[in-house]
Amino acid sequence: MLGGGTDSLPPTDRLPGVRPLTPYAQNMADAPDHARSHREVPGPYNSCPDSPPRVPIAEYAIIGDTETAALVSRRGSIDWMCLPRFDSAACFAALLGTPDHGRWLIGPVGEATSTRRYRGHSSVLDTTHTTASGQVRVTDLMPLGMDRADIVRVVEGLEGEVEIEHEWVVRFAYGRVRPWVARHNGPSEHSDVLTAIAGPDMLVLRGSRLPHAVDGHHYDRFTVKAGERYEYSLNWFASWKPIPPALEVDSRIQRTIETSEAWASASSYRGPYEEQVVRSLLVLRLLTDTRRGGIVAAPTTSLPEELGGVRNWDYRYCWLRDASLTLEALLGAGFTGATSLWRDWLVRALAGDPEDMQIMYAVDGKRDLPESELTHLPGYAGSRPVRIGNGAVDQKQTDVLGEVMIALHDAREMGLPESAHAWSVQRALVDDLVKHWDEPDNGLWEIRGPLRHFTHSRVMVWAAFDRAIRAVEDHGRHGSVQEWRRVRDEVHHEVLTKGFNAGINSFTQHYDTTEVDASLLLIPAVGFLPGDDPRVVGTIERIEKDLMKDGLLLRYRTESGVDGLPGQEHPFLACSFWLVGAYALTGRLADAHALMKRLVALTNDLGLLAEEYDPVSGQMVGNYPQAFSHLTLVQAAVTIARMEAESL
Repeated sequence: MLGGGTDSLPPTDRLPGVRPLTPYAQNMADAPDHARSHREVPGPYNSCPDSPPRVPIAEYAIIGDTETAALVSRRGSIDWMCLPRFDSAACFAALLGTPDHGRWLIGPVGEATSTRRYRGHSSVLDTTHTTASGQVRVTDLMPLGMDRADIVRVVEGLEGEVEIEHEWVVRFAYGRVRPWVARHNGPSEHSDVLTAIAGPDMLVLRGSRLPHAVDGHHYDRFTVKAGERYEYSLNWFASWKPIPPALEVDSRIQRTIETSEAWASASSYRGPYEEQVVRSLLVLRLLTDTRRGGIVAAPTTSLPEELGGVRNWDYRYCWLRDASLTLEALLGAGFTGATSLWRDWLVRALAGDPEDMQIMYAVDGKRDLPESELTHLPGYAGSRPVRIGNGAVDQKQTDVLGEVMIALHDAREMGLPESAHAWSVQRALVDDLVKHWDEPDNGLWEIRGPLRHFTHSRVMVWAAFDRAIRAVEDHGRHGSVQEWRRVRDEVHHEVLTKGFNAGINSFTQHYDTTEVDASLLLIPAVGFLPGDDPRVVGTIERIEKDLMKDGLLLRYRTESGVDGLPGQEHPFLACSFWLVGAYALTGRLADAHALMKRLVALTNDLGLLAEEYDPVSGQMVGNYPQAFSHLTLVQAAVTIARMEAESL
């Protein structure tokens, strides 16, 4: 089990500011009212007294087909599903509302003890429910390699008999539109189908036993005995097209497992935390649109950074930064195919004037992502507003090109052939950066306050020019290398002069503050300074002192007011993984392992991570599963393995 128990926690006396954390597995064992026994949890998950009980975020599994994904609770309720793409409107939105906003439940009636696992290195999910009268297994998946969007669910009786309830509530447009549902009779009872239609969308439900209409829902209750098997499939398609044929379930399950296993076997990573690394790589694959090339930050929107707060954002888009970091993680594990796919996506998305480059795009490269609020949804644990779209699309974030250039440089170093068109785009972007690199920006964290001269942004400007220069010097590309060298040296000098505060012996968040920021941990990772430089060592110590909260790192201190938003947030998991890498790069390998073990113990029983973690309640918060958390887990493990090899 990836989550680990208390035995997997290392000693805490090596790490500053640490109090014992409760790992997910221990939290499960100690919480009799937890959702593992199928009681949705009130109390700390609900900051709004009028909001419905909530399933903890970590109690969800992800299934997906690399074009969209669904979240399935331990009880067996699909509470979030956008079809046919990650950024499409949800047809099941109970995650951010109530069951009346759409869900698909297949699970045992009453109390049950439930365990779950993915089959091998795949996203085929098996959940075993044990009740007083018997045991059943429910298998959930979205088949891979299909030119269509399907969910397959199989219920199998293992022992005795178990009463199952089946509820199918379709609500298009994020729970706002109730469709017209009709039953179509086939030549036999088992060939009947239910269709749900609203405008351009249609869902068709097939199954061994279809639910019946009850007060606007479709509901059924039946008993599954040992040896019995019930199959269900749900398919989305355009409403003006004919109903597609049924799937052959067993062959699709087998093919999906084989496809995933073959992909995972291409990983070259052989080092500590290998099982957690492979699962994180599989999550990153699920978040990559393999048809269009975009990589989304998460499959969800508006899961709160603070329960009941306003820090609720839509992450179902492709940030150039996050996608670049994802590629760096994949390349670190030996994958190059995804790099070619994303590079081609990048060239299409950026086509046009370099000055028009955005920080994020839709998965197909669309630029228009207006932010709006869904006032009909109460939000997860009463956290409003629920947002779709993302207003940060118009922000200025100067660091982004640095991450893009690092990822493409790493790809060249691994032998990915460079296309002339792709290099032309990179060269144009770097030439354009010469003109405005010294302007203030919103920074890595999409600060909605005043523009600042963020130190991390300047470091990544340096990285952009540095990798462009290496493309010329090491790989025979053509460009304005003399001008690039001049600016690279100027940026380096400015950061050392204005971004470092000798009084506190640390780099600072921006030029006009003494506050620190976890992004400063990337200074040695990108090669700006070596890990043993006293200024890097001092910065790490300052970050430990100022940002460590119960053994995990905050991004920055929100009380400084720099982000222009009310409320607080919890430790950002990616920052703690950055600290693991920084420890390793500075020679503190024992500390790197100690923190890494604590972090991997926080994954849920399926190896999944959200954006943030609340060490007080022991719960995940923020959008889920989060690419940033999983890619930094991979990078941290790869860095530890590399530094251990170099120390031999």
